[in-house]
Amino acid sequence: MNNVLELAKDIWDFLRIRKKYWLSPLIITLILMASLIVVTQGSVIAPFIYTLF
Repeated sequence: MNNVLELAKDIWDFLRIRKKYWLSPLIITLILMASLIVVTQGSVIAPFIYTLF
C-alpha cells in the first residue's frame, strides 16, 4: 500500500513541477477504467461492460 501512495505522490509531483496538468484527466480515466475492470472481473456485469466500448 505504501508503494501505491508513493507512486501517486510521484505522479502528482511530476504533473505539478512540469506543468502537465492536461495529463490529469487522462490519468484519472485510466485509473477509473482499470478499477472498473478489476472490480467487474468474474462478475455478471462483465459482458455489459464490453458493449460500452
